[in-house]
Amino acid sequence: MTLKFYQNLGKLFYAIAAVDYHVKKVEFDKLKELVQKNWLELDPIEDVYRTDAAYQIEIVFDWLYNQENLNTKACFDDFVTYKNEQKHLFTKPVKQLILKTAGAIAAAFSGINKSELIFLAKLDQELKNI
Repeated sequence: MTLKFYQNLGKLFYAIAAVDYHVKKVEFDKLKELVQKNWLELDPIEDVYRTDAAYQIEIVFDWLYNQENLNTKACFDDFVTYKNEQKHLFTKPVKQLILKTAGAIAAAFSGINKSELIFLAKLDQELKNI
């Protein structure tokens, strides 16, 4: 794994939270919970500050949240481009964890709405194209 891997996951998870044009605090809280519970254990990579690289997911998500007029499609497309360039990083367990995390973020506020359901289907299809 690399820092760019986790940064692109931050973009992806932001895109799922923002696909309905509203990012709720509960969605960000769910992401933080899942980073702690699942993503920190994935590998021992650290950033330049000797912090687990998986925290890049939260950092990028938070940074994107504070931007104005951000295009969620562009965030998703950036993730897809990265995935296509680094296919070897997307093992079956990693793909399952990505889908689990995206689904949990989508369901965190009042269940999964139509926009989120369409997004999750697109993500599932993309991850099968490896």
